[in-house]
Amino acid sequence: MNGKDEEELAQLMRTAIAGDERAYGEFLQRASRLVRGLARRKAGQGGIDPEDIVQETLLAVHTKRHTWRTDKPITPWLYAIARYKLIDAFRRRGRRVEVEIGEIADVFATPEPETVSDREIGRALEMLAPGQRSVVAAISVDGRSIGETARSLNMTETAVRVALHRGLAAIAKRFGRN
Repeated sequence: MNGKDEEELAQLMRTAIAGDERAYGEFLQRASRLVRGLARRKAGQGGIDPEDIVQETLLAVHTKRHTWRTDKPITPWLYAIARYKLIDAFRRRGRRVEVEIGEIADVFATPEPETVSDREIGRALEMLAPGQRSVVAAISVDGRSIGETARSLNMTETAVRVALHRGLAAIAKRFGRN
């Protein structure tokens, strides 16, 4: 913005403060173009809508126009308001990054869980001692609780836990998952 444009903008605001609505409308149009350029440069990278900054700045200009010293340049005053509105927007946004879910949905798509065939389960259980086999089958295959398994096999819950742990450790070792 050159000196002539600066003076025209300042004169429009002086005239607007004196009550000229047409001058005020012209001032707001010119000011919005200046603020929009600043907002696009600064807010576009941060995920903030530049038009929100323009609107908030113009609203602040309207409510604080009496604070502008008419003997001073107007663009530094205008840009200071816009800068504070940008800072407020970034603070409200915090450090979050907002991404449309459609853009990253394939990243979070869950693969189908690996299924283990009955035959593979049978092979794993066959290698266990009979007590461990009964416990692992009851809990891991049939879905029984520790208490149910202990009662049905006439064992203590502690013994069931030990047998389960040892049986699963043996299976993991056998299949290379230590």
